[in-house]
Formats: sequence, C-alpha cells, structure tokens
Amino acid sequence: MRRRRFAWIFAALVSIAAISFSGQAALQAQESPTVRTPPPQQIDTPNPNADRYTLSHERYEKAVAYSRAGYALYFLSVFVGFLVLLVVLWTGVAGRLRDYAQRKTENRFLQGLIFIPLLVLVLRLADLPIHAVRHGLSLHYEQSVQGWSSWLFDWGKVGVMVVVFYLIMGLLVFFAIRWSPRRWWFYFWLLALPFLLIMFFLEPVIIDPLFFKFEPLAASQPQLAADLAKLTHRAGLAIPPERMFLMNASAKTNELNAYVTGFGASKRVVIYDTLLKKMTAQETLFVFGHESGHYVLNHIRNGILFFSAVLLLALYLAYRLLSLVLDRWGLKWKIYGPHDWAALAILLLFIDGMAFLSSPIINGYSRMEEHNADVFGLELIHGIVPGSGQVAAHSFQAMGENDLADPNPPAFITFWLYTHPPLAERLVFAHSYDPWGKGQSPRYIKEQK
Repeated sequence: MRRRRFAWIFAALVSIAAISFSGQAALQAQESPTVRTPPPQQIDTPNPNADRYTLSHERYEKAVAYSRAGYALYFLSVFVGFLVLLVVLWTGVAGRLRDYAQRKTENRFLQGLIFIPLLVLVLRLADLPIHAVRHGLSLHYEQSVQGWSSWLFDWGKVGVMVVVFYLIMGLLVFFAIRWSPRRWWFYFWLLALPFLLIMFFLEPVIIDPLFFKFEPLAASQPQLAADLAKLTHRAGLAIPPERMFLMNASAKTNELNAYVTGFGASKRVVIYDTLLKKMTAQETLFVFGHESGHYVLNHIRNGILFFSAVLLLALYLAYRLLSLVLDRWGLKWKIYGPHDWAALAILLLFIDGMAFLSSPIINGYSRMEEHNADVFGLELIHGIVPGSGQVAAHSFQAMGENDLADPNPPAFITFWLYTHPPLAERLVFAHSYDPWGKGQSPRYIKEQK
C-alpha cells in the first residue's frame, strides 16, 4: 500500500540511466493537521479527531524532520548524479575508461563488457555516501532496524544487479546505434521492452527473495488468508491463497507496507509482517482491498503502457540531443560519435534529466491510480467490515504514526515527488466516502457478491 512494486519497472522504463536498480520507496506523506494527541487505538472507541490525521507533539516534530530531510536528500541525490556525470564527461574520465577497454581488446562486444561495468561502478560509488546518509537517517528515526553490515551487503547485491542490467541495456543500445544510426532510439525501444517485461515477471520469483524471506500467508495466518480469499472472489480477482505471501520485513524495517507484483504466473500479493503486528485484521482487509484494486482496475497493465510511451519519447529526445551535444562538446570530451562507448555517459545524463523533469507528470498519474485504488478498497470491504470508512481511515492513521508521514507536505513537494496522495487527504476521503448513504451508485463494486 505504501508503494507499488511495479514502480521499479517504471524506473527502468523511464530512467534507463538511473543508478538505483529498485525504485525508491514511494513518498507518502500527508497533509495539514494541527498538533493533537493521538487517537485511541481501538477503532470502535469514539474519537472526535478520527476524521483527520493527528499526531502527538513528539511524533509531529519527528515526522516533519524525517520527511524534510528525505526531501533534501532526494534533491541532493539528483544534483550529485548530474554533477558526477558532468565531471565524468568534462574531465575525460569516460574517454579514458573507453581507451582502457580498447587497449584490452579489439573486439567491440568485449569492449562493452569492460567499459559499461566500470562506468556504472564509478557512478554507484559516487552515490554511496547519500545512500549511507539515508540509511543512517532511517536508523535514527527508527524506521529501519537493519545493521550496517547487512545494509552494505544488500547495497552490494543491488550493485551487481545494476551492473548486469545496464550491461544488457548498454549492449542493446549500441547494437541499435550501429545497426541504424538514425532510428536506433526506436529499435532499442523495441528490444528493451521485452527484456523489461521479463524482469518484471521474474522480480517476485528471483529478485525479491534475495533481500527478504517469504512464506505463504495461509501458513501462519489461515483465517486472514481465508478472509482475503473471500475479498478476491468479490472483486472478481483470481489470486488464490498460494499467491498470497507474508514477508519478514521486520528483519530490516519497521515500516508498514503491502504491495502487488508480477503478472501472469508470477502475480501475487505480499503483506509485510510489520503490518499485521500494527494493524487489526479489519484494517488489513482494507489494505488488501486497495492492493487488489490495482489488479482489477488494470493499473499494472496501464502503467506499463503509459511508461512505455514515456520511454519512447525520452529515447527520441535523447537521440536528437545527442547529435547537438556531440557537435558542441564531442571533441573536447574526446567522444567521437554516437557509436563511441563513452557516449553512454551522455545518454545517461539525458535520460536522468528527462526522468527528473517528467517526475510531476509520472507521479501525478500514479497519484490518480492510487486514489482510484483507495476507492476500490473502500467499496470492496463495504458491507463486509463494519464501519468500513472508519476502519480505512484508522489504517491511514496507524500507518502515518508508525512511518512518520509528513503531516503537512509543501505543495511543490506533493506535486513533484508524491506517488500517492498525501495521507491526510486519503484519511479524510476514506472517512467521508459514502455513496451508499447518499443514494449514489458506487464506482466499481456495483452489487454484493
């Protein structure tokens, strides 16, 4: 619920140049309460502030500090990423790495096997301090419980995957450039999409288990699995109990989360064990309803189509800009054409920049889908969970308190960074959404099943 797992494939589609393999956790902050005492933990206890996101003074101060530090680190990371790529180009590092690869072998393919990992390693190491600061911040605010050695090991595993990913993408793009210098952007797009879809299919089966342990939800939570199966039937969704998993998130994080991932034979719903410890069974049903909405409403399919179109546009713009930049600075940087391995650094700079500038559009699209999934979740549990709106609202409250969601994110930050609507807005909407009481027709769940 806090982030959708197909977000990382969006990062791959839109930001081929990005150095982080996994999409960053969705920034889910929330809006505009005054500082108040926390609501009672029991949902059925009357609470005059249950229709708004409220925090104690201590949690409020921590939420603001933690969120604002996260925003600053994000923009710092973007700035450092641009700066490092510019330094790599202006100082001739990219050219020297290419020369080194060419000295080692005359084979074009083997040159790529040497040059691309070296370039990615330089960029990864440059970004390491910011990743470390971010992890230190999460430890300080008790959002993470992962020790430094375990964190560094995970960072290394991600690094290996990043190298493999960009090695394949880099070889494909230069194959396309040599095959068709004028239309390489389109042919690379055609070559890359099947590979990216295969990665998305395999992520829950191969990649995720490298970082967390998963077990069938029914093994430890048989009643919850049975209740979720009833919801999937009502939603018209084919996710059998063996596709519902519990993740041992508590080994590394205190955050509350659930997500959908994969498609076809790899489609599944994953629930953090931390969520079960901090939320009631009824609240968990709403969280699941939200996640199932992404499948029923075809958000994954639509998202892939949308971001594929964005990728095609980004590649075309990169093709147009590459010629202009090479004409202006190619000789100075000792990069002798689009077929030059060192030109990869320029492409990374372009795609990185376009991914950053397109963030408001992409995240706005994501916020729209997340809101629709909230509506679906509310309608799905209506009539099954007593006081469904209040249950959903309290689930947002519990998530915000636990995850230190920003109580009042700046409008610009919401516009630029948020993949979900601010949590306070979601809480108010959940508490007030009642088409049944207003004699209106629900948007998605038209009748009881």
